[in-house]
Amino acid sequence: MRDLFTTAVSVLADPPKNTGPDFGKASPFGLLIVVILLICVFVLVWSMNKHLKKLPQSFDEQPAQDVEPTDAAVTATTDEGAASEGDAQRPPHEPGG
Repeated sequence: MRDLFTTAVSVLADPPKNTGPDFGKASPFGLLIVVILLICVFVLVWSMNKHLKKLPQSFDEQPAQDVEPTDAAVTATTDEGAASEGDAQRPPHEPGG
């Protein structure tokens, strides 16, 4: 354990090795990579917007106003205190989920 501690202290106490005049400066290659990444992001956003414009406003097969009420819906609205058949088959709603 003592050897590990001694090694750690000696490594941490060493001065930095790469401290020349060019240390910490970015190269033109880094700028090229950043520009290429920005172009890729622009193309992806442009393409996604193009695809999103093709989507319909709603994924419902029929608009809600054209649907006629079924017998179950009429029964559920007339029996105010009774639950519909679909509610009996579903588990109760848990909070937070």
